Amino acid sequence: MWRFSARSVIRKAKVLRGLPAVNAFKFRSNGSCGSVSGTKWVIPSGFDTGLKAFNSLTKQKEPLVLAREGVATWYSCGPTVYDQAHLGHACSYVRFDIVQRILSRLFGITVIHAMVITDIDDKIIKRSLEENVSTTIISTMYEDEFKRDMLSLKVIPPVVYLRVTENVHHIVAFIERIIQNGHAYATKEGDVYFDIQSIGDRYGKTRNTMPSSATKRDPRDFALWKHANPQEPYWDSPWGRGRPGWHIECSTIASSVFGSQLDIHSGGIDLAFPHHENEIAQSEAYHQCGQWANYFLHSGHLHLKGSPEKMSKSLKNYVTIQDFLQSYSANEFRMFCLLSKYRSGINYSDSSISEARTSLGTISTFIHDAQAYMKGQLQCSPVQEALLWERLTETKSSVMKALADDFDTPRAMSALMNLIYHANCQLHPVSECDGAARSPAVFAAMVSYIRDVLDVFGINLMHSKSDAVSPQGSLEGVVEQLTRFRTEVRAFALARQDCLTAGSLNKPGLNPERIPLLKACDTLRNNLAPLGVLIKDRGANSTWEITQRGQGVQDKDQETSS
Repeated sequence: MWRFSARSVIRKAKVLRGLPAVNAFKFRSNGSCGSVSGTKWVIPSGFDTGLKAFNSLTKQKEPLVLAREGVATWYSCGPTVYDQAHLGHACSYVRFDIVQRILSRLFGITVIHAMVITDIDDKIIKRSLEENVSTTIISTMYEDEFKRDMLSLKVIPPVVYLRVTENVHHIVAFIERIIQNGHAYATKEGDVYFDIQSIGDRYGKTRNTMPSSATKRDPRDFALWKHANPQEPYWDSPWGRGRPGWHIECSTIASSVFGSQLDIHSGGIDLAFPHHENEIAQSEAYHQCGQWANYFLHSGHLHLKGSPEKMSKSLKNYVTIQDFLQSYSANEFRMFCLLSKYRSGINYSDSSISEARTSLGTISTFIHDAQAYMKGQLQCSPVQEALLWERLTETKSSVMKALADDFDTPRAMSALMNLIYHANCQLHPVSECDGAARSPAVFAAMVSYIRDVLDVFGINLMHSKSDAVSPQGSLEGVVEQLTRFRTEVRAFALARQDCLTAGSLNKPGLNPERIPLLKACDTLRNNLAPLGVLIKDRGANSTWEITQRGQGVQDKDQETSS
């Protein structure tokens, strides 16, 4: 696996961008805490990673500059746990998991990721009343399901999960400071609102509309604290019994972990307004600073094909993660995410997920064929080795450039698939070896590189093979023994006789009594393919691989024995 020091990564990334290779350069910024004058985004103080990221605060790509060399502080909005997680959630979490893996595995940046679990909310309260159970039971049950779903999708857990209910005392103190700083007010009903007018024109970095209310001074003001209604959970506060507003939880908890400065804040694009807009306002009001979070990264919506609406629980147009994984694998969903930019909207359909499955199958088949060539099981025409080494070098450069440019995974995958195409063009099977020189090293290098890139993205084809058909670890050994037995039977059946009557058989030289054995070998091969065991006959030899069920089809170079 690739291991780079932070400074060497910076030099590599800058060279790829056509910049001079220099040591990390420290930027200066006038947006640090202690100043409340910042209305425009300013480049942070810190160290240039050599990467660019699309910043929702500026609506364009910006140099990714971190406060500390080789370290990124990252806060993300977690789920509101009142129901099962669906593919819309999965799309955002998997996409940002891929981004974090790219930062840490490829560019050597330690990502310190914290996530909040919203375990008290209007929707949770409504669900608890409907089912006549406590909000704690509802939130705990769906929090556990969410975490299991994320593990099933191979999402690396954050360094720490934090719950709203365990931080209410911090939230109350956070609100008190905002009031003291002159940016919030309490009502006689026991609510506390953020005072938008107190920050002038600094509100509206993402959008600028809010519903009105009779108790607000300004229609844009939003709740920091809500008074408790009958039958609702509550906590004591200086303003009476109540509970936190939605947005204040993230500002408080992110500040409790990272202080007054945050490198990256992420979430779905639907959270940009009002959630993240309000986070910015109250956090900068609390810390008295001009720029609290330096980068906001937003993932695009997931849509069901043909629907303009995003996938959501409220619209009842969702597919749960658990239901999805009954038919498809985590690897396939990751490939589905990789084939579009993390911040783009994406359509979910049978055809789009089939495209991801096909891409994985193409990669898996190439790796299998390359290994067969390296083992001498696949005889080929002489390989243009110098051309393949050149293609591999070009691919490495293209992948690095793509991922340094706002984590452009579709462009990186295109470069990878192009490498596989050119490699496959060199794997021309021949029935007999003429003793020409072979080139296994270049194929070994390509297979190793492709596996490394997929590992960065969280895809492990070696594990998915056995998981696709059976969880039993002994399956591969069974298939290996079965294939060896079948190969010996085929070799016996294919043994030619010297004295046969010309024209008496379809295949001169074969023993007619052994032809049924060849047919039986073909039948076994064909019957195993729909079960996910793909056997390929390469002359007298046979190779095998375990694929997704239904993927095992006879490929173009597959021989028919009988």
